[in-house]
Amino acid sequence: MSRMSGIRRAAMLVLTACALAGCTTTDGLDSTLVDPSKYEGYNCKELGKQLQDLDKRQKDLRNLIDRAGESTTGVVIGALTYRTDYEMVIADRKVLQRTMAEKKCQLTPALTSDQIIR
Repeated sequence: MSRMSGIRRAAMLVLTACALAGCTTTDGLDSTLVDPSKYEGYNCKELGKQLQDLDKRQKDLRNLIDRAGESTTGVVIGALTYRTDYEMVIADRKVLQRTMAEKKCQLTPALTSDQIIR
């Protein structure tokens, strides 16, 4: 009977984690958790650096979520630990891109090369 209660407990934990993961959506985060004026004091160069940092953080978190998803318990850990941070980075990135657009900053860095075209 204790084995059955352990399975039930694990099932409830997974259901709870799924329910909590469903509560966090990217649509509402940028308006509620990220200050829209967060990047207003930054110039275009600083905004570009922040964008690069957020892109790296987003990639790192996505890798952690994917790695955690390789096991049953990892899915729960990934949802509870990394998902909120991941969605916060996405919301932060939206605010940053909006600020860059308002300041008419270049969203993608210009391609430069140290090679001479012949």
